Amino acid sequence: MVKSNSLKKILIVEDNLAHIRLIQEVFKLSQSNYDLAITRNGMEALAYLQQDAPYNQAPRPDLILLDLNLPKKDGREVLAQVKADPRFKRIPIVVLSTSASQEDINRSYDLHANCYILKSKNFKGLSNMVQCLDEFWFKTVALATD
Repeated sequence: MVKSNSLKKILIVEDNLAHIRLIQEVFKLSQSNYDLAITRNGMEALAYLQQDAPYNQAPRPDLILLDLNLPKKDGREVLAQVKADPRFKRIPIVVLSTSASQEDINRSYDLHANCYILKSKNFKGLSNMVQCLDEFWFKTVALATD
């Protein structure tokens, strides 16, 4: 289990700049310590995980927040590739999407997403989500290690 006062490394895979800014602000105002990395498309996310340039020194994330509808390689493809790779398959992936489609939800779980959260577009909803993510993923569950 990760100690509650340790630095939590989170990879956020999101292409919407407004959503990125809002998510960053919510994490910044939380009571926990986060190291947030942002990638804007599926190809960048995979490059980050594989430590390809320009992410050669990228730390392994403790948690990935993944949007589904991404340019270059969509979130479903990223999810499938990450969960199929023995180096990364134990990293929890939270799908964070505006899609309430049951098809998207089912497909995400079929691809081994650890959970699916509907993305709130307001600050209060995102604040609550960050608090819940922190409480569950970093204070309650025991995470796998490398």
